Amino acid sequence: MKRTLVALTAALGLAVLATPATAADYGKREFKVVGTWGNLDHWKERESVFWEKTVPEATGGALTANAKPYTELGLSGYEVMRLLKLGVYDAAHSLATYSSQDSPAIEGTDLAGLTQDIDVYRKMIDSYRGIMTRELKAKFNSHLMMVYAWPSQQLYCNMGSKDKTTVTLAELKGKKIRTYSTTLGDFIEGIGGSAVTIAFAEVVPALQKGVADCGLTGTLPAYNAKWSQVVTHNIRIRLGYANSLLAMNNKTWNSLTPDAQAILTKLSGELEEKMWVATKANDQRGMDCNAQGPCDIGEPGGMVAVEPSDADKAALKDIVREFVVKRWAKRCGTEQCVKEFNDTIGKITGINASL
Repeated sequence: MKRTLVALTAALGLAVLATPATAADYGKREFKVVGTWGNLDHWKERESVFWEKTVPEATGGALTANAKPYTELGLSGYEVMRLLKLGVYDAAHSLATYSSQDSPAIEGTDLAGLTQDIDVYRKMIDSYRGIMTRELKAKFNSHLMMVYAWPSQQLYCNMGSKDKTTVTLAELKGKKIRTYSTTLGDFIEGIGGSAVTIAFAEVVPALQKGVADCGLTGTLPAYNAKWSQVVTHNIRIRLGYANSLLAMNNKTWNSLTPDAQAILTKLSGELEEKMWVATKANDQRGMDCNAQGPCDIGEPGGMVAVEPSDADKAALKDIVREFVVKRWAKRCGTEQCVKEFNDTIGKITGINASL
């Protein structure tokens, strides 16, 4: 009898050891998600993969998504965060500067021309993340999941002839330049240009028709959208990296189980790292492909590449201080906002705001 009890106890112990840990409770949910531009690589290679493959596979099919990019949904992008706040979407990928009217503080992450270096830019974003988290919760009833960048925003202009090998900022005075944010508009006014707000999908026809003389966008997006067909020169001043954020409506987030929140936090953190690595590589790839190559994704665009002169670099710093940061500080409007910027981004860049 004793021997039987010992054997039974041992068997039960082995059975416990062989039993897998309690399965995670992810609940069952299909998220309605809006992504960025369907023709660009962030959506094609990372955002869509995250929602359509990564999340479902990691949760055994418990968490899935109906995810579509701006372009498929007929959205410009500017309305996305307001739609997220209303609960039209459960989660949204959006350019931070698209939210500037509702939250000037968020715009502070991507003021035009603050840095020419993506590693410095990421330090700026990391230092400001707590402020972004607070602003998203207060202004858009949403939970910040990740922040990532796009290749550097540069100028692309039709200067008539490709025989022209140099272009100075002074030569852009009077030019109609496509923009998509207030801070980029401040820069354009600082160089004496005329800012024209045009949605990304409408830029090529605008340049063809002369509605704009130049455009501002990221290096690889410019190549993928075939801007080389309508402009001659790429002026390589980095005017920001167009950080995007992924946020989830708080009602949706709060309705998730702790396990679901934990896995989404983990997976979005991993995606964030991939985004930054890809952006850094694609920044150079875009410049190469827009110009003479080498280009591993198609034929080089043949643009004339123009690096800024020392004089233009100095002029850029003056424009950033006197137009970009000063005007942003007025839009933000409070001593707290200015102090938060100076204690974070200001310390990293050496450029402070003041009212």
